[in-house]
Amino acid sequence: MKNFALIGAAGYIAPRHMRAIKDTGNVLVSAYDINDSVGIIDSISPESEFFTEFERFQEHAYRLKRDTSAALDYVAVCSPNYLHHAHIAAGLRLGCDVICEKPLVPSSAVLDELALVEKETGQRVYNILQLRHHQAILDLKDKVAQQQREQKYEVELTYITSRGKWYMESWKGDPRKSFGVATNIGVHFYDMLHFIFGKLQRNVVHYTDNYKAAGYLEYENARVRWFLSIDANDLPAAVKGKKPTYRSITVDGEEMEFSEGFTDLHTTSYQEILAGRGYGIEDARHCVETVEVIRSASVVPASSGEGHPMLASLRK
Repeated sequence: MKNFALIGAAGYIAPRHMRAIKDTGNVLVSAYDINDSVGIIDSISPESEFFTEFERFQEHAYRLKRDTSAALDYVAVCSPNYLHHAHIAAGLRLGCDVICEKPLVPSSAVLDELALVEKETGQRVYNILQLRHHQAILDLKDKVAQQQREQKYEVELTYITSRGKWYMESWKGDPRKSFGVATNIGVHFYDMLHFIFGKLQRNVVHYTDNYKAAGYLEYENARVRWFLSIDANDLPAAVKGKKPTYRSITVDGEEMEFSEGFTDLHTTSYQEILAGRGYGIEDARHCVETVEVIRSASVVPASSGEGHPMLASLRK
């Protein structure tokens, strides 16, 4: 049984980490968040210590180190994107391995810095890249590997996840803290595309604002037209008013069904990490570099066959 701490306990994704810790037979010893809306802890790990000041959380962790049976083994990081680097480094320096939500960090330079801290401390950083554990994704990866055809797959990725007015008032709406909509809601899709279709060869942005982005990615084995949005107005008519989220990936015109099967992927990720098969810094590098380019790229018109169908409505 391993001892866990969790940073960012009041966040949206934190309960999935709490449940993964419990479901893998481990214990949440302490949790930290500047916000105190963490009542979910009562139904998962009611004995956990909780702190709203990082200094007190850190001091408690140092005290636990004096007793090998009570010392923390892992720190899970679910804090806002811009704090990941600092919180990961703090966890490593506590003598813990760290499990962090995506995006791991904003840039390849920060990945290099974390690699140095890993070397200094002898601890490891793991990124939650849960789509790599989804059965539909694994099946497609196997299919692509087996076929080895010369012609690239034609892929269309559309992800619309409606967000209310609160979003732009929160850290998620501040690109200095979330690193923009493509990074915040898209980084795991870019990881998935690399996981299935190989190395990225071309990265072009056709549209970007605070609510949506679109572009073209070309991989070793695929040409991908992508569109991401948090604007409910972008939902297809068949979905609007019924569901807040629309997720679609077509491969050579055939819809890939992966709307289900997400519920337990964090637990699967924890099981793999605890078994020594987690995804680390170098596994995350490709998608970090992809969003880093997207954030800095100049918007260009879509070449023939490279524009997502949603582009036409965006330019009206």
